[in-house]
Amino acid sequence: MTEFQGSFTVMVTPFTEDGTAIDEKALRRLVEWQIEQGAPGLIPLGSTGEFLSVSADERTQIVETIVDQAAGRVPVIIGTADEWTAKAVRYSTEAERLGADGVMVVPPYYSSPTEDELFEHYRQIAEAISIPIMVYNNPNTANVDLLPPFLARLSTLDNVRYVKESSGDIARVGEIAHLSEGRMTVFAGYHAHDSIRLGAKGWVSVCGNIVPRLSADVYDLMAGKDDPAEGRDVYRRLLPLLDAISGDLYVSATKAAMALVGMPVGSPRLPRLPLPESMTAGLKQALSSLGVLRDEAA
Repeated sequence: MTEFQGSFTVMVTPFTEDGTAIDEKALRRLVEWQIEQGAPGLIPLGSTGEFLSVSADERTQIVETIVDQAAGRVPVIIGTADEWTAKAVRYSTEAERLGADGVMVVPPYYSSPTEDELFEHYRQIAEAISIPIMVYNNPNTANVDLLPPFLARLSTLDNVRYVKESSGDIARVGEIAHLSEGRMTVFAGYHAHDSIRLGAKGWVSVCGNIVPRLSADVYDLMAGKDDPAEGRDVYRRLLPLLDAISGDLYVSATKAAMALVGMPVGSPRLPRLPLPESMTAGLKQALSSLGVLRDEAA
């Protein structure tokens, strides 16, 4: 079984201009560009992919399209989260059936489940599929914080092998590896540079949508290096962009940035609105400093 590592892009979902449908042509173009630019893996239908704003049929269309276009060249990990365990199981088994290489599952995000309830949620998913599961810990939006001792407990389930750690506490990187006795591999959600230095094996990258080559370089130039100066310098160059697409408007900002670099993917779906024009100046400056701003957008 392939081990996941590197800077995986957590993909946006392209919509048509009127927002009523998936823009499949744009989605295929995005997948191809990601692979050409060196992204080592793709994660559709995460938070950045507006997973709560697509129908079941659209979800199937997205998975089929990306798996088909990727054609085994890079791993595809499908976001399959839902508040209801039965639906999360259904989305996960569908992802495996359609050829996904893994699934990423944020915990139930409204019901404030107990640890035993959370364990049962993941156990049901794990027993329904044979592909790896990446747990997604994002207490800022999920209303649940999966602490290292609990993640170690989850790692006793055979295919719960990865975690996207987005608590912001980089000390957890080593703690998770230690408590799980190496069974669970950490991917950074935030603070990629520091997390990789502490042993994270990858980065689930939003900016990879915009600058996939530079995003991939952050991990490739740092992992296993005694002196990761090149990777550190790339990450520092990315910081203005990371700041410009952070915060509550990150989906809108990411989609706006993609249009500015010549990879338009439509606007986000309501209740999200397109990024206000008043907020694009900093975005353009960050893209210009990286040399990726299209001339006509300057």
